[in-house]
Amino acid sequence: MNYIFTFVWAFILVQMINFVLMSLGGGQELNLPFASIMGVIFGILAIIIAHIIPNEPIPHHEEH
Repeated sequence: MNYIFTFVWAFILVQMINFVLMSLGGGQELNLPFASIMGVIFGILAIIIAHIIPNEPIPHHEEH
């Protein structure tokens, strides 16, 4: 379920970024296939980064 939501949010965020950048660029046409591919790539990178970051608590160090 986490993977599905990751791809949904990645897709939505990349589509929003695409819309804003195309609007700022002079009202060019939206490139939906490119934004969709970038959303999938962004989602895959987010999942990979989540697996790389350790999920263990940091041990408490005593102060000197």
